[in-house]
Amino acid sequence: MSIAIEVNGRTHAIDADAETPLLYVLRNDLNLKGARFGCGLGVCGACTVVILGKAVQSCDISLAAVADQAITTIEGIGSIDKMHALQRAFVEEQAAQCGYCTSGIIMTAYALLAGNPHPTETEIRAALDGNICRCGTHSRIVRAIQKAAGAAS
Repeated sequence: MSIAIEVNGRTHAIDADAETPLLYVLRNDLNLKGARFGCGLGVCGACTVVILGKAVQSCDISLAAVADQAITTIEGIGSIDKMHALQRAFVEEQAAQCGYCTSGIIMTAYALLAGNPHPTETEIRAALDGNICRCGTHSRIVRAIQKAAGAAS
C-alpha cells in the first residue's frame, strides 16, 4: 500500500504498512536521521518532529495517521550552511553535549516559537517537559531558546 506524506515541503509515496511508525519511515525510507529512536513510547522526545505546527513524537504515530499532512524535521528547518536561528543559538550557547536529544528539543522549541514567539522561561520549560536530556544542559537549552526568540537578557 502506498501512502503519500509531505516531509520538509516534498511529497513522498511510501510503500509500507499503514501502522509503521513515522520515525522508521523518516530514518529508513527517507534517510532523514535527525529524528532519533529513544524510548519507542513517545515519552523521551528524541524523535520529535513538527506536524501541522505541533511537536509530535514520531515513534508513536503511524504512517497512516500522517497521510497528506505537512511534516517538518530538523533537516527541514536549516542546514550547516544556513542554520535556523534556533540551531545557531544552540551552537552559540553550547546547549548540546552528546547531542542525541538535541534535534527533538529544537523541533519542540520550533513549534513553541511558531505559536508563541516570545515565551517566558516557565513556558519554555513547560514545552520541553516531554524532552529528556541526560547530559544536564537544561539551563543552556533554555538560554538558547530565549536567545532565538530574542528574549535573552
